[in-house]
Amino acid sequence: MPSIEPLDQPAATDRRRILVVTPDTLGVRMAGPAIRAWEIATALSEFADVRLISTNKAEGVSSERFHVAFADDQRLRTHVDWAEVLVFQGHTLRSHPWIKQTDTIIVADIYDPMHLEQLEQGKDFDPETRIAVAVDTVEVLNDQLERADFMVCASEKQRDFWLGQLAGLARINPATYDRDPSLRSLLGVAPFGVQNEPPVQKTHGIKGTVPGIGPDDKVIIWGGGIYNWFDPLTLIEAVAVARRNHPDLRLFFMGAAHPNPDIPAMAMAVEARRRAEELGLTGEAVFFNESWVPYNDRADYLLDADLGVSTHYEHLETAFSFRTRILDYLWASLPIISTDGDTFAGIIRGNDLGRVVPPEDVEALAAAIEELLYDDEARRSIAANVAAYARDHTWEHTLRDLVDFCKDPSPAPDRVAGIESERTRITNDLLKRVHGLESSSSWRLTRPMRAVSEWVAARGRKL
Repeated sequence: MPSIEPLDQPAATDRRRILVVTPDTLGVRMAGPAIRAWEIATALSEFADVRLISTNKAEGVSSERFHVAFADDQRLRTHVDWAEVLVFQGHTLRSHPWIKQTDTIIVADIYDPMHLEQLEQGKDFDPETRIAVAVDTVEVLNDQLERADFMVCASEKQRDFWLGQLAGLARINPATYDRDPSLRSLLGVAPFGVQNEPPVQKTHGIKGTVPGIGPDDKVIIWGGGIYNWFDPLTLIEAVAVARRNHPDLRLFFMGAAHPNPDIPAMAMAVEARRRAEELGLTGEAVFFNESWVPYNDRADYLLDADLGVSTHYEHLETAFSFRTRILDYLWASLPIISTDGDTFAGIIRGNDLGRVVPPEDVEALAAAIEELLYDDEARRSIAANVAAYARDHTWEHTLRDLVDFCKDPSPAPDRVAGIESERTRITNDLLKRVHGLESSSSWRLTRPMRAVSEWVAARGRKL
């Protein structure tokens, strides 16, 4: 792995200097945010000198195409000074607010509307802390939207949502509108992509390997983690129904533990295990992988599966989500079953990539499972559709808006003109007043704000 020390300044070159920063863990086992940052760095390295930095941890991984490292606040300053363009995710600006004052061109990767996600994720908190964290998450995003020179989100539906928030922050103004009435030069779309290279299985990850799953069993795979906004319970109950006629049916949860140790098991992960135990399915029909599959080994598991599934509840997070695990199903040419209501539901229907079922409908889900696992003709037809669709949705296609901007980056025209919202002006004034209070011996954090501070520091974020 490359040294974590900042690199020397490079010799003169025509190549862009681009810094990609994630607060997620870069390693052999990576969650969605780190995977996305890795693929972004890979795409940008085609025409630029790229540094991929984690502000959390970077261990056991390297690339011949770009520099990979961990950076604390001081080292990050050196990297930002080096870069012409900074592409970042998550709480980076909140954790390192000095970045907002630099001249570096900033791209905010807002593929995850985490203020909507937080409404579900924070249900385990006490009421006061939950409100404080939810409001703080909104402000984390507002900081990004106000400072960024360019932004990318995950879908056209998300883009409409983010345009509304940008309008409320006065980022849709005469300067940005006159440059480009479509606002595409301010907010682009860059979904998660399918890996460019086809999957290759080196060894069996599930069939004949996991105790209780034979080489000829039918395997449903749940890719990724079990988070509070998902619905594994209906899926487990549907498996109980479907296996009455199909004893060879197996469900494998690929990521029961998160690779980032700062992210504890969520309540839904605990509840899923409890429900499988209640139904007598654990170790018989339902299996939980106790570790996180290494990113480069996931094909060993996906190619042992016969069906990919993503089930969730009907709520606001679902409406604007982009289920990244489904991209791996596409990569492996797996027929897909998804709950209705998210972006992928329309994609699955419109391209005949599988079946879409109503939320929390055990019987409909069980019927879809039986059809796609045991109707060979339907399965072959859908698998061919999935493979064809995947070819046009690789990372090299999905990141085109981001790549185009980074090839010819420029500061946002309203930032150059000094246009700011009334909110920003008031906030800056309040910050000056707060700074004065902080220097006073009578200053005390309120409990909600203390909770926010402690939560951000101790827990971090699952982007």
